[in-house]
Amino acid sequence: MVSALSITSAVPDSQLLDLPWNLPLELWPDETIATLPKGISRHLVRFVHLGGYVVAIKETSAELARHEYELLRSLQRLDIPCVVPVAVITDRVADDGEELAPALVTRHLRFSLPYRALYSQTLRPDTATRLVDALAVLLARLHIVGFFWGDVSLSNTLFRRDAGAFAAYLVDAETGTLHDTLSSGQREHDLEIGRINIAGELLDLQAGGRLDEDVDPVAVADGIVAAYRRLWTELTASESFPQDERWRINSRVERLNDLGFDIEELSIRTDESGTRVRIQPKVVDAGHHSRRLLRLTGIDAGENQARRLLNDLDAYRATGDRKDLDEEQVAHDWVVRVFEPVIRAIPKELRGKLEPAEVFHQLLEHRWYRSQEEGRSIPLAEALSSYVDTVLRHRRDEMTVVAPPTGTFTAPIDIAHDRPGSLGTAAIDPVGAADADGEDWRSRV
Repeated sequence: MVSALSITSAVPDSQLLDLPWNLPLELWPDETIATLPKGISRHLVRFVHLGGYVVAIKETSAELARHEYELLRSLQRLDIPCVVPVAVITDRVADDGEELAPALVTRHLRFSLPYRALYSQTLRPDTATRLVDALAVLLARLHIVGFFWGDVSLSNTLFRRDAGAFAAYLVDAETGTLHDTLSSGQREHDLEIGRINIAGELLDLQAGGRLDEDVDPVAVADGIVAAYRRLWTELTASESFPQDERWRINSRVERLNDLGFDIEELSIRTDESGTRVRIQPKVVDAGHHSRRLLRLTGIDAGENQARRLLNDLDAYRATGDRKDLDEEQVAHDWVVRVFEPVIRAIPKELRGKLEPAEVFHQLLEHRWYRSQEEGRSIPLAEALSSYVDTVLRHRRDEMTVVAPPTGTFTAPIDIAHDRPGSLGTAAIDPVGAADADGEDWRSRV
């Protein structure tokens, strides 16, 4: 019955036609299914192999599927962190002529996990707080562009590691609506929904013995309100100060940049007496550090990862005779002589463990801890050997966290338990440690 299918897709993939759309999703054969940890959903959702990547397929109504598909496309155009919509499938018919539910197809976000997969035995307090903080940032970004979510929760969010923190991505947008701007009432309603949902999700973990006894579910849930309001005030509130304190203008811009946001426009006004200045930032855009890193190096990374890599780039520029060189030239030199050799030195069988930017961040962390422990400056090559054998080799793959179709699923782990230096050490000789020009990078670091 493939000929009866109707597929709506901005990026059509002919392999969609090879999937068994004539079967209810719950009956799809095991060889098509990718074993991935899932969040809680009101609809049936399954992860499916599609060529060289994985997609999430959700059975729903045609109206909801089209609504969510268009919303996700709009959020993508607005550069909001969310899953990528692939297609809407309608006119599904079983072999016996029975009509089957339409489906929404989205691309699985690599290196991401639902909150329930971020624990092994218990969800620790700092992990729970970081998840909520990441969700508060996502919610602020959504509200800035006029998106009312309507179902804010940890279950409707995916999380990726971002240099010791988390970056949150919207997964389920079927209850959302996009407006020119949101009222205070709409924003507060989203906050209250989030607070109640998060408290319920954490209480559910607590009932199952999966929450650290030091975690207060209600207090953590209240944290999203506090974190959101602090961020929203910094992003949107006006500020007044004496005219002789005009340094506050640059200070406000720098604070916003430190938070990872760029200012689209800054309104500056003086009062009638000319003695006071009032500034008002206009709609800010997130991703300040990630955009700068991408522009300088071509490396696509999370905001905190980008901040960490830029700090290392700045330190690299401050050494040797590079201080007076052009920033783009130094950035290219850093990529060729430092970043790429480190990534190439990771054994092939370990490259699915973490994103390259996260590996580099964790390597810098590991190097710092080792240097503090031993009271000396650890060379990067030595730190890399130690990091690979004592930390990276013992991590679970996070590229897709997919077991083979006939395999078994590996139990998830808690990011908070992964601390460098906790395991034994063994030396390795990094593979591929020479630069493109043939010079050994280890001699320069």
